[in-house]
Amino acid sequence: MVEARFFKIPQSVLVVIHTPALEVLLIERSDAPGFWQSVTGSKDALDEPFEATAVREVREETGLDACAPGHVLTDWALENVYEIYPQWLHRYAPGVTHNTEHLFGLCIPRPVPVLLNPREHRAQVWLPWIEAADRCFSASNAEAISWLECFR
Repeated sequence: MVEARFFKIPQSVLVVIHTPALEVLLIERSDAPGFWQSVTGSKDALDEPFEATAVREVREETGLDACAPGHVLTDWALENVYEIYPQWLHRYAPGVTHNTEHLFGLCIPRPVPVLLNPREHRAQVWLPWIEAADRCFSASNAEAISWLECFR
């Protein structure tokens, strides 16, 4: 019997969740303690729109509804293409080495506690944007946070 293997699609979103005062939510990965990041996640299907991916990933990773009254999801129309970290290459089809990440911002009225999925994330923190950018393990995530002033 052959086991079906499903690979991640190398197209994802990065969603910087922030307040009007530029306080930024960071979440710490369960599989990599010390790796703080914004919400990220891959498309579930090639034809899934990036906005739908962003809404789904925000709900899955934080319990927040990106479409709730007072929440503003903004497509920044920017993409990062980066080499996939070696420890996560096994999640992708053989030969896939790079991911394309589409950027969004989600502005919510104030910092709120979020509901983390413990399989994915172990801690959360709201920080002023400069501190949040400094804490990110990913240079592209830190850079996205630094663009907040341009997109608010």
